[in-house]
Amino acid sequence: MGGASIWDWLVVGVIVMLLFGRGKVSEMMGDVGKGIKAIKKGMGEDET
Repeated sequence: MGGASIWDWLVVGVIVMLLFGRGKVSEMMGDVGKGIKAIKKGMGEDET
């Protein structure tokens, strides 16, 4: 009852696409990917 099903995520995805547009969403995902890479790189430099 408390969990989100695949249909819930699909509806949320469609709403986000309608609000922000396709280009903006892909741009944000690219920025998130760059941030994750920077964090991983920083973590690797701390260990050495």
